[in-house]
Amino acid sequence: MNRRFISQSIILTLLFTILAGCARAPQIIGISNPDVPVDSVSEITKQRMFIVSTREASDVVGAFYSSDRAPELGLASVDATVPPSHVTGVLERPSRLPPDPRTEFTVVNPFVYGSDAPFIAEINRELAKREPGNRELLIFIHGFNNTASDAVLRLSQFVEDTGYKGVPILFTWASAAQGSRYVYDLNSALVARAQLKNMVEILNATRAESVDIFAHSMGTFLTMEGLVKQQDTGRLGKGVRIDNIVLASPDIDIDVFQTQIAALPPSITQKMYLLISEDDAALRLSRRIAGGVPRVGAADAMLLEQQFGVTVIDLGQVEDSSSGSHSKFAGSPNVVKLIGSGLNANPRFGKTGSSTTFQELLANTPVTIITN
Repeated sequence: MNRRFISQSIILTLLFTILAGCARAPQIIGISNPDVPVDSVSEITKQRMFIVSTREASDVVGAFYSSDRAPELGLASVDATVPPSHVTGVLERPSRLPPDPRTEFTVVNPFVYGSDAPFIAEINRELAKREPGNRELLIFIHGFNNTASDAVLRLSQFVEDTGYKGVPILFTWASAAQGSRYVYDLNSALVARAQLKNMVEILNATRAESVDIFAHSMGTFLTMEGLVKQQDTGRLGKGVRIDNIVLASPDIDIDVFQTQIAALPPSITQKMYLLISEDDAALRLSRRIAGGVPRVGAADAMLLEQQFGVTVIDLGQVEDSSSGSHSKFAGSPNVVKLIGSGLNANPRFGKTGSSTTFQELLANTPVTIITN
């Protein structure tokens, strides 16, 4: 066995260990605590969120969706609950079942829609509960190594901590949720591209006033591919108005990103925000798998802005993330509040004329905004 092979094996082992974690928390969708019913907990927060999925359904208790790829979109909704003791930037996830809604997030009332029409109608009912101006959608696209429970819980915590006023939509693609299956996940993201068009058509049929897109890690690659596909077919920008496109810790080959940006019009790239951090350990290891090509989320912030003309939010000095360097967007109280203020600002995140400027948002935070 030669030295180069041994070195590569060690690198891959480290990657899988870091990304997979010591032990995965249990899946909890649809699992209630018979001793502590959700409705018995005072001051609990409940969030209705909708799910669009390219995963096959699962019979495993708590899983709801599997890691297998489905030929058609699945449509569902759940109610996520946030414990009264929740701390901003922390995902209080149960380590064993059943979850305790007094101190932990829960996900209850899963419901599967058999067709587009009732799914759209239910989204419209949720939108109608909002005041005009807040009837917007947040599309969240998760990253590598995520179960459906992982993604639902992270979106729930993100919505709670940002104070997002619209209706959250989770697009969950068929991640294997195993650190050793990076290539499977990348191919699952590619498979999911075709279904993004169908999701867009469904959401364009709602009464939403606008949409924000928030993607993380490998989900940013899927998002960019979807935007390029919409542009190629002449559909981009012709439905519900896109306000913001936030790409957190983009796990995208920087050369691939250049081709994606070049295919998109300025009207879209001007709405794009990159959350990056050069200390992102997961992306450093992803770069090694990719043959040494830099990942966008761990590249030099000034270089990214100069090369691509997008707004870059440099989180390199942020050190208070409870979820490590790869998920500072949700794990850092400073960052998640910054994003919330930006997404809830009017008319657009950080632009002149919005109710909250970048300068105001950045006061006393270790965050740098680089914009053209």
